[in-house]
Amino acid sequence: MTGDEKWVHYDNPKRRKSWGIPGHSTSTAKSNIHGSKVMLCIWWDQLGVVYYELLKSIETITGDRYRMQLMRLSRALKDKRLQYNERRDNMILQHNNARSHVAKVVKTYLETLKWEILPHPPYSPDVAPSDYHLFRSMAHGLVDQHFRSYEEK
Repeated sequence: MTGDEKWVHYDNPKRRKSWGIPGHSTSTAKSNIHGSKVMLCIWWDQLGVVYYELLKSIETITGDRYRMQLMRLSRALKDKRLQYNERRDNMILQHNNARSHVAKVVKTYLETLKWEILPHPPYSPDVAPSDYHLFRSMAHGLVDQHFRSYEEK
């Protein structure tokens, strides 16, 4: 099981390449990177997405919020992955070293679940599977999508 967070923008224009010097392409800049956005918190495994939450733009991830998300994730695993009930002590979780992920309340809760935590080296975005396997395809799916409100997401 792995989880991560990503900002999802309300406006997702298609970025086009422009040609300048022959043989060299340049990307156009993202428009309005400070526009309306929500944070997607998502957990997935080899079978697909198990649980996700969309936070409003004013909400942030704290240790307490992350612990509550892990509680909901545990319930979602029981509902969506029948094998979870059989292998409960063999669950392996990979998440990064964000402050909310390593908070004392989170560590204590993970100990009660008896999940193994796969160590994530600090400053190693190259081992974040969500960036390469999930968020990239999600970004392609959101191209030219425009949302006016949180409820439309």
